[in-house]
Amino acid sequence: MTGTSSAPFDGFGLGLRTPHYQQFLSDNVPVDFVEVISENFMVDGGRPRYTLDRIRERHPVALHGVSMSVGSADGLDRDYLCRLKMLVDHVDPLFVSDHLCWTRIEGFNSHDLLPLPYTTEALDLVCANIGQAQDVLQRQMLIENPSTYLQFMGDSMTEWQFLDALCDRTGCALLLDVNNIFVSAVNHGFDPIAYLDGIPADRVRQIHLAGHSQGRDRLIDTHDQPVPPSVWALYATARHRIPAVATMIERDDDIPPLADLLAELDIAREIAGSDERQAA
Repeated sequence: MTGTSSAPFDGFGLGLRTPHYQQFLSDNVPVDFVEVISENFMVDGGRPRYTLDRIRERHPVALHGVSMSVGSADGLDRDYLCRLKMLVDHVDPLFVSDHLCWTRIEGFNSHDLLPLPYTTEALDLVCANIGQAQDVLQRQMLIENPSTYLQFMGDSMTEWQFLDALCDRTGCALLLDVNNIFVSAVNHGFDPIAYLDGIPADRVRQIHLAGHSQGRDRLIDTHDQPVPPSVWALYATARHRIPAVATMIERDDDIPPLADLLAELDIAREIAGSDERQAA
């Protein structure tokens, strides 16, 4: 990989969503950074870019993608990468991230974060795609662990072993979604602490916190609920292992007033501060 690695940043932020744009533009919102969905701003000019430019005058910005499709067998979309590169150069973000998944095949984008088999063949493919992305962007990518609802019979490694090998081979870093770990652990019956023990903690640059819902026979990563006690407890364990890391509350549906999300962010600050006091 060539380009700039993401330095540790120990701040607390929110996902920037449309209902809260005006408050971020007019008020002094007590956050250390915001994260935006990259694809929403991969256009030149217009109100989205104007809004982002005004907000980044107040807060550092992280770019979080949902359509890079690092698991696509037919490679990455060059036009997508070029448009993302222009946005990265314009914003100079804290982080550039996307998901360990595939969304696209033969030019069709499903707009779903579809699971990958954890095999050596898939690892080779994902490493090649991430290497290409990092070379084009001249930035270290952060790769987020997915929430999953099925496992492949041919898996030859665990998800955390896959991520560890991915970081080692590509030089990428991790965006650790604690809610996704919990959801997948319940759905597949593995120990979430084993997951935290298995990832390369020194490669984690950012943490996502969110809520989930109970489906008929498994948990669903809906991002439409407050962070539940189970995820807060796992976050406390993660912070014990990963002290210097950015933390963000992610809410994508049934979006509450900004004050509610800031109250959740205060809980994250308290948990992180408590762990730091214990370590001292």
